[in-house]
Amino acid sequence: MFLRRMTTIPQQPRTPPPAPAPKRLNPFERYLSLWVGLCMAVGIVAGRLVPGATDALRRMEFGAGSQINVPIAVLIWLMIVPMMMKVDFGAIRQVGRRPRGLFVTLFVNWLVKPFSMALFAWLFFRHVFAAWIPPADADQYIAGCIILAAAPCTAMVFVWSYLSDGDPAYTLVQVSVNDLIMLALFAPIVRFLVSGASSLEVPFIVLLYSVVVFIVIPLTIGVVLRRWFISRRGKAWFEQQLLPRFAPVSMSALLLTLVFIFAFQADNIAGKTLHVALIAVPILIQVYFNSSLTYGLMRLFRVEYAVAAPGALIGASNFFELAVATAIALFGPESGAALATVVGVLIEVPVMLSVCAACNRTRHWFPARAS
Repeated sequence: MFLRRMTTIPQQPRTPPPAPAPKRLNPFERYLSLWVGLCMAVGIVAGRLVPGATDALRRMEFGAGSQINVPIAVLIWLMIVPMMMKVDFGAIRQVGRRPRGLFVTLFVNWLVKPFSMALFAWLFFRHVFAAWIPPADADQYIAGCIILAAAPCTAMVFVWSYLSDGDPAYTLVQVSVNDLIMLALFAPIVRFLVSGASSLEVPFIVLLYSVVVFIVIPLTIGVVLRRWFISRRGKAWFEQQLLPRFAPVSMSALLLTLVFIFAFQADNIAGKTLHVALIAVPILIQVYFNSSLTYGLMRLFRVEYAVAAPGALIGASNFFELAVATAIALFGPESGAALATVVGVLIEVPVMLSVCAACNRTRHWFPARAS
């Protein structure tokens, strides 16, 4: 016994594993709001200094009276097509796995979010801010906010899911199902709510045309390109090497689109700086309301954190590229509706980063594994 004790080698304390490095956005994404603000300034200055060139660009349409501006339409396609290439509809076969998280996401996105946004926009622009916003502008801002809320996020939600340690495969399922539903519900929901909450008439044929041009065609191109590239080079190469190359193209197209929009609206915005701040109020309330509702329902139904966090983020963010395109198609690039959707872009990153931080701090509320 004595010898055994003498020869026993004391165990060294185990060194804890190093903490994982915090996840961060790249500088371009992290400071997107700053770039958006700079584009607003550049656009307004350009619109005031070179009105002739701005007017020539504004008049470039796909047919007289169509309000589909050629430069903006091309840029929006450059934004949307790479995003649609990320969508894998083969992932929908996994819907039966952990269905509660998907059902909560769909409930909030399609039965709560557009209608709550219509209510908030109507309440603030018609009543709370009535002393500062004329009725005609209020109609436009209501329409823009509704269009913004009726399109669930498709691309940036992958970034938010990554920052909140969400399940990437399940996030893909949620996005793919939402995109399919958007094909059928986006147009009727926008028409119903805009007509009901404002005095504006939304031509259904123009709205349907917008869906075809800015959802159906880019989605089809994205699916075809995804399958073609994967068949030739493999999924790993496609997702790890090719897709990241498109990110600067999409973001650059977005920023240039904003320059054009604010150049077209330069005279209109110069005297409405206050309106930009007021438009942000109902959008902010909407984001936090829907993310909290989704997150709370996920906790109530005991959905695991890796599914609950992306679900809350999808419920909070918007497919702002589609919203901007639709507002321009319906009301023109110089409209108040287009301005409202652009305000959504302006506040997207800081607001969503705050939602990601809240999710990360409260992950202990959720079970570690799916029940």
